[in-house]
Amino acid sequence: MSTQQCFSCGAADGMVHFEGRGETVSVKGMERRIDNLSGWECQKCGEVELDEMCGQRYSDACDELVIASRKMVGNEMRRIRRKLHLTQKETVQLLSGGGHNAFSRYERGEILPPKALILLMRLLDRYPYLLTDAKTLGEGADLRGFEHIVHKEHESLSVS
Repeated sequence: MSTQQCFSCGAADGMVHFEGRGETVSVKGMERRIDNLSGWECQKCGEVELDEMCGQRYSDACDELVIASRKMVGNEMRRIRRKLHLTQKETVQLLSGGGHNAFSRYERGEILPPKALILLMRLLDRYPYLLTDAKTLGEGADLRGFEHIVHKEHESLSVS
């Protein structure tokens, strides 16, 4: 059995070579299986160091999942925005306050939107009638006199 010192915990002969291992990586509910990995694992602290080619395959698979998750979130943002009958510019002005190209970059999957914006969009997807309140609040309404409007659950969305 081939061993070497662990780079992480310093255990002499702690790292043991392995081959043929499979790992599953996941990002935002999506998974990718990477088989036939080889490298070193410390028997004391559990540190794993993959061999160079396996490390590259593992890294590439993780990168592909991150890109796929950005695109998935981007498609969701586009679908919700269209459901709400908003342009990208209107959405940015009303909900995110980002730059003029920000929402376009979110929808193309170039960057991941802030978590708060994803949450807000998902809430508006579930309760589209709250868009009216968001517009009122976004216009700088005096919140001292603002009362939440009780909406009918299935009230149709009106465009102003």
